[in-house]
Amino acid sequence: MSTPSGASRPDDTAGQGPTDPDAIKADIEATREQLASTVDELSHRLDVPARAKEGAARARDTAVETYRESPPAVAGAGAALVGLVGLLLWRRRRTRRRAAAALRSGAALAEARAEARRARQEAAREAARARRAVARNARTTKRTSRRRARRVRS
Repeated sequence: MSTPSGASRPDDTAGQGPTDPDAIKADIEATREQLASTVDELSHRLDVPARAKEGAARARDTAVETYRESPPAVAGAGAALVGLVGLLLWRRRRTRRRAAAALRSGAALAEARAEARRARQEAAREAARARRAVARNARTTKRTSRRRARRVRS
């Protein structure tokens, strides 16, 4: 909020900043340059593709320089890196194959369990039928025995 005197705050006084117009212009120009350098720095930090290209170029330069200094060491490191990547890919593939086999065997196991459960249920039904048949035969035998006993008595 501005005051009638033109100051942005009531506690601003004219004696704090430079009063000479050339000094004020120089101060403004210095502030602009500072602001421009800050904006440039921020835009450089936020430009990720350019930073990635710079990092790749630095890595490439370092690799070329290292190769020029000691070619066998770089070749050995490259071979070790290729071997490591190959080993990691092989282990990943093996792990995935084992997991897939476990899933398949898990499905087969579940199917075998279901089949065993069905077989147990069928066996229980057969046992119940057999018990009923034995009980029926026992009753029939008892009746037959009584009839024979009556015949013998008569």
